Amino acid sequence: MTSIILLSVLGIINLFLGFLRSNKILLPAAMVILALVFGANLLDWNAAPQSYFSNMLTIDRYSVAFTGIVVLTTLLLIPFSQKYVRDGEENLAEYYSLLLFSLVGAIMMVSYDNLLMLFVGIEILSVSMYVVAGSDKRNVRSNEAALKYFLMGSFATGILLFGIALVYGATGAFSLIDIAGAVVQPANATFRPMLYIGMLLMFIGISFKVSAAPFHYWTPDVYEGTPTFFTAFMSTVVKTAGFAAFFKLLIVAFQAAESFWIPTIMAITVLTLLIGNVGAVAQTSIKRMLAYSSISHAGYLFIGLVALNGKLSANGIFFYSLAYSVATVAAFGVLKLVADQRQREDYASFNGLAKTNPLLAFVFTVAMLSLAGIPLTGGFFGKFFLFGAAVDKGYIGLVIFAVLMSMVSIYYYLRPIIALYMRPAEEDLTEPIVVSPFQSFILVVLAVLTFVLGVLPGLFSEVL
Repeated sequence: MTSIILLSVLGIINLFLGFLRSNKILLPAAMVILALVFGANLLDWNAAPQSYFSNMLTIDRYSVAFTGIVVLTTLLLIPFSQKYVRDGEENLAEYYSLLLFSLVGAIMMVSYDNLLMLFVGIEILSVSMYVVAGSDKRNVRSNEAALKYFLMGSFATGILLFGIALVYGATGAFSLIDIAGAVVQPANATFRPMLYIGMLLMFIGISFKVSAAPFHYWTPDVYEGTPTFFTAFMSTVVKTAGFAAFFKLLIVAFQAAESFWIPTIMAITVLTLLIGNVGAVAQTSIKRMLAYSSISHAGYLFIGLVALNGKLSANGIFFYSLAYSVATVAAFGVLKLVADQRQREDYASFNGLAKTNPLLAFVFTVAMLSLAGIPLTGGFFGKFFLFGAAVDKGYIGLVIFAVLMSMVSIYYYLRPIIALYMRPAEEDLTEPIVVSPFQSFILVVLAVLTFVLGVLPGLFSEVL
């Protein structure tokens, strides 16, 4: 609860800093705010669970762990917001504040115990993302991304809300615990079809938020048109909060109806893995490749939902979300630095980068290897833990399919690495990319974290 209060109050204060008309103080101010929130969140690690707002929101180790991921991810991403505004034409205060407010929504999503709190959290997060998607007013693609995201997101929100209404109509409750009791022992069995339809509609709404197929159609265009800094935020924080909320919904409220929804979740998993990986292979833009890659990683996280193996699945989703977020921030950070200077996002823009900027090339390589699930990186153990949870529940065929899709992903993750080290740079792309010392430091931290997660996974694999 302390994190929510700090983010809300400090977000408002940060907004008023915009009156100073100086973007230079906004970056350090935002980082100090996030560092304070991260520290305050850790203070709740060993505290007893506390419920707030009439038991609609609970702060426990589960919520503290996933709150830590979203806050740490934002803290590591913020340094790459430098040069987001060209020549100080605009003030960044509103955008930093929107990020802080969106984190409030993310924390509500990982801490909710009531469907109304889940809906409020999703909306706080989503509305902020609709705005930042169109924040580059000079770019037609950004305007298009905001419009698509808003329209499709509004439909998904309506579907989610309709599902919540049907679940309430069938169970007479919004509380997850009360819903679970009604699912086990329904007061009126004739309401069960209403419950099942409500569950499916809720699954559709949340699947849209995490870019799962077949509700992924907005992702490539929105990710490509949104400014890269905010695309990285969508790809990490939104996905982490979405899956934390999804897992809690299934294991607390709907576990007794597992036989009904497992086929649906499994179908979404297979389709998401297939579309995400095959779609990424065909891309010529690194940013669109990372967009389809984000879809595929939603598929891997869905394996944890299919397994629903208690703490084994919860720890697997936590570790995978952490490893994926670290690698994705590194990848988008390098991409933003390159795209800002070279005004391109295709594979050719990375040609020969290892000669002019070896640090950028190394960090991007580490990120790609982790996303591909290569050993000694966090991504390898992220998949290992999720696959292990699924095998433990007997879903061996699903794991085999996921491994095959991981092999496909190696192809499109190696393409930019080949461009970095084996392709000669074009004549107009031989100038080194300008990287500030602080950005270089953050890139090194991201690479080190990726290796720590891959070499010492036990430090993070049993936190829940």
